[in-house]
Amino acid sequence: MNRTFFFLLTLLFYFFFSHSAVAKTDKTYIPLNKWTSQRVISQAIGEVLSLHNINVEYVNIGSGEQWGALQRGKIHFQLEVWQPSMAEVFSKLTAKQAIVDMGLHDAKVTEDWWYPKYVEELCPELPHWRALITCKSLFVEEDSGGKGVYYAGPWDYNDADVIRALKLDFTINRSSGEMVLWKKLSKAIEQKRPIIILNWSPNWTDKHLLGRFIEFPAYTQECETNPEWGINKHLTRDCANPKDGWLKKAAWPGLKAYEPCVFQFIKAVNLSDEMIADASYFVNVLEQNEKQSARMWNKKYQSEIAFWIGKTCLSKE
Repeated sequence: MNRTFFFLLTLLFYFFFSHSAVAKTDKTYIPLNKWTSQRVISQAIGEVLSLHNINVEYVNIGSGEQWGALQRGKIHFQLEVWQPSMAEVFSKLTAKQAIVDMGLHDAKVTEDWWYPKYVEELCPELPHWRALITCKSLFVEEDSGGKGVYYAGPWDYNDADVIRALKLDFTINRSSGEMVLWKKLSKAIEQKRPIIILNWSPNWTDKHLLGRFIEFPAYTQECETNPEWGINKHLTRDCANPKDGWLKKAAWPGLKAYEPCVFQFIKAVNLSDEMIADASYFVNVLEQNEKQSARMWNKKYQSEIAFWIGKTCLSKE
């Protein structure tokens, strides 16, 4: 009996201490996507969590791949879910309760075709979308086969459908990430060369560079589902992406039980247009690296961060 009792007691001690050890090394996994504001703000928030004894690890992952990871708990939250590019998959997964809708930010977002303001000197019909027909020759490249070129990123906005529905004689030059886009834009600006490029707002260009989005026919949900709705009576997507769309947060369904204080904190985080633009501005204009930019961001918005913390159990740690 004594040997049996000792054996059971040893098992209990082993379970208790090994479980405690695992709990102390549990990590909160934060995704880093391929655009600057998301990377900087995610690292800024990660730094805040680290200061409150949360063990943080960052995961470089594409915006398409993150949804499966978020469902399985391989990453734990996403701070920037942009309506124009992510609404469809976000809505499907929240409807199935595969991920958690963590609420809206105050920020309003736009993602669409954009040009630097000087291009209007060469094509006064801009920003109306029909200028892409009348001024197409301005955007033709040597290797584009006589078509205008639209420089896009790695994200899918159904741009090919827009080109087809509005009968634009354009081809898509897709880049691997935003830094490639900014290099193309910088070179075009140096040469005062016309360029049409994917851009989004809030972004560093809001504060540093004059430009405008192409004014496609205004977005409605019918544009995506009803061919008879718009200009083209046979095809959908004859419209812009949503303008002043929503920006939301998402989380792994297990986060509330896994790290309740982190769950509360992400719920409380509320980003403004300026907060997002600044995160990108620090890197792309002030030429700080991401970690430096995250620290600058935390310093500038320390009162807002303190307010968010005060609404959570992190404030009691």
